[in-house]
Amino acid sequence: MNSAAFEERPWGRFWVLADRPECKVKRLEIDPGQRLSYQRHSKRQEHWIVVQGEASITLNDVEHTRRVGEAIDIPSGAWHRLANRGAEVLAVVEVQLGSYFGEDDIERRSDDYGRVEQR
Repeated sequence: MNSAAFEERPWGRFWVLADRPECKVKRLEIDPGQRLSYQRHSKRQEHWIVVQGEASITLNDVEHTRRVGEAIDIPSGAWHRLANRGAEVLAVVEVQLGSYFGEDDIERRSDDYGRVEQR
């Protein structure tokens, strides 16, 4: 994988696999016992497909589970969180569609790592 498109995060890491005007594609790896912030995006929607492990997903306060080969759609503006409650690394391929794919299009409601901005 291209190291120039790699970022470490408190919950694990991600690689940007494609960054085009019409979409962005990432591979997310969430370490065991970790989870992303509870967040939403105003300028993009996301499609997640699990490629390793089991995903615990919160979407607008409803819990979902997805296993290898299963997917879920995250609409623009929806609150969502991806968590790994398993013992192995969780890997998800994320396809983003919308008008903007920057990392600053994230509004966090809660976060285990202190990244919620006060508004």
